[in-house]
Amino acid sequence: MLGRLKDTVSSGLAARREKKDGRGDGRSRRRGGSGRTDDGSHRTGDSSGTGGITVTYAPERDGDADPGEVVWAWVPYEEDPTQGKDRPVLILGHDGPLLAGVQLSSKSHEDRRDEHEWVPVGTGGWDSRKRPSYADASRLLRLDPSAVRREGSALHRDRFDEVLARVSRLHDWTDHR
Repeated sequence: MLGRLKDTVSSGLAARREKKDGRGDGRSRRRGGSGRTDDGSHRTGDSSGTGGITVTYAPERDGDADPGEVVWAWVPYEEDPTQGKDRPVLILGHDGPLLAGVQLSSKSHEDRRDEHEWVPVGTGGWDSRKRPSYADASRLLRLDPSAVRREGSALHRDRFDEVLARVSRLHDWTDHR
């Protein structure tokens, strides 16, 4: 499944940028080549940072934020970006020099209007109280690697794929094979 999403990540982000900048209708016509990297992880065709996220699953306990890891960083509030909170963030990949990810919350969104936007990811080393966490697939974050305070732990590959699939659906990314 991740293999088929590789082009869609790049296209979806380009479409959102065009729509936000008033340059398009929100549907990107850009198509990129893609494939597996030498280590077997998936990537988008455009990893230059100008048109998409390089999506990989490559957690490595090395002190750096890697795709597939949950890290801690300051995340601005949607309603007031001048304020925010230190939160766990699942890193999905890179957008040029920036990390791309989605925030986690221990607050269940069951029976709420936005329930479909949250993906249960279970428990992990990012929460010392071992509470179940949920990924907000509706909001893509871009983080400077220097903004990451610490690594939490790696998310299981199956859960990572579930989050990526939900991000793809919510952001209308399509398969351009």
